[in-house]
Amino acid sequence: MSLPFELFVGLRYTRAKRRNHFISFISMTSMVGIALGVAALIVVLSVMNGFQHELRSRILGVASHLQISGANNALSDWQSVAEFVRGQPEVQASAPYIMAQGMLSFGQAVQGTIVRGVLPEQEDKVAEIGQHIRAGSFDALKPGGFGIVLGADLALALGVGIGDKVVVMAPQGQFTPTGMVPRLKQFRVVGIFQVGMYEYDSALALIHLQDAATLYRMGDKVSGLRLKLDDLYRAPQVSRDLGLKLGPQGAYYISDWTEQHANFFRAVQMEKRVMFVILALIVAVAAFNIVSTLVMAVTDKRADIAILRTLGASPHSIMRIFIVQGALIGVIGTVMGVIGGVLLALNIETVVPLIEHVFGIQFLAKDVYYISDLPSELQWSDVTVITSMSLVLSLLATLYPSWRAAKTNPAEALRYE
Repeated sequence: MSLPFELFVGLRYTRAKRRNHFISFISMTSMVGIALGVAALIVVLSVMNGFQHELRSRILGVASHLQISGANNALSDWQSVAEFVRGQPEVQASAPYIMAQGMLSFGQAVQGTIVRGVLPEQEDKVAEIGQHIRAGSFDALKPGGFGIVLGADLALALGVGIGDKVVVMAPQGQFTPTGMVPRLKQFRVVGIFQVGMYEYDSALALIHLQDAATLYRMGDKVSGLRLKLDDLYRAPQVSRDLGLKLGPQGAYYISDWTEQHANFFRAVQMEKRVMFVILALIVAVAAFNIVSTLVMAVTDKRADIAILRTLGASPHSIMRIFIVQGALIGVIGTVMGVIGGVLLALNIETVVPLIEHVFGIQFLAKDVYYISDLPSELQWSDVTVITSMSLVLSLLATLYPSWRAAKTNPAEALRYE
């Protein structure tokens, strides 16, 4: 026999047919509970990772990885700044923009909006507006053509479609003999986009950069530059590096996507952590069922323990025997849970539609939620953490019953045998 006798006996106790079948039932319950808890943790965290990735993609489909703007929302030397930042190794592309507030009116409908002046050919390199056009064309924005592209919810609120003309009112007015008069300009709707984020779909209007400069009297200035990076997660570091390279503090204002949407992504991350703690309790409860299993096993095996002690087994050897028995329950349950959880997480986009079809239900209605499918992104780091946590909890649950077994007095145990 090449195995240490503690391991051999512990495995034999696990495999042997017990006189007390209730112990076997509790062992199986603990094993299944651990498996279900581990699988649930993997699937839920994968779905939350998928939602986080999907939301990040939708936000960055309109927002930029990084923005450079000047004092008073005006950047006069933007061509030289654009040439400089394009020469940086981590910057893929840049695009100028003019950002201002405005009021849109059509008939009796009036809506406040954010007006963004862009160059379509350059904007497509830093954002994905062109991929989210639902009607019309993004390229229809021409200098001097006074075309406008609206978010789907904004167009719906105004009641406009392709070809309709809306009036854009700029808050900066002009002085006339009769007093201050707001600047008005008529724009023709040439496109409607929908990115699936209400913040943008309901309050963003895009016009050509030259038309925005004319409307807001920017001249040759722009509000700033929007940048796309090779690695969006490096945005904070790139922002700091550019701030040091561009010039004195205060001349340029640099912000990245993590700052612009910090609260949103912080909330998503907090929800993920809370869900991890809540579901980890399922694993903890199942793991500590091992305590009940081993306590009853120790009571059932008191005579065996006494005989092993009289044959020379040390208390530490007895303790290791029951640690092996309890740990095996945790290992089998964890392995089953990891296999089931990984398979389900990788195929959830197939499994969920099948469940919806079979039972005639829909978990995320398209008319209520912008994300109507359950996305999933399995991260092996999460699987590693969950597996380690489950194994550690299972091992901790074996310590007290094993210690009690090691304290068994052989004479007391064999007195009535």
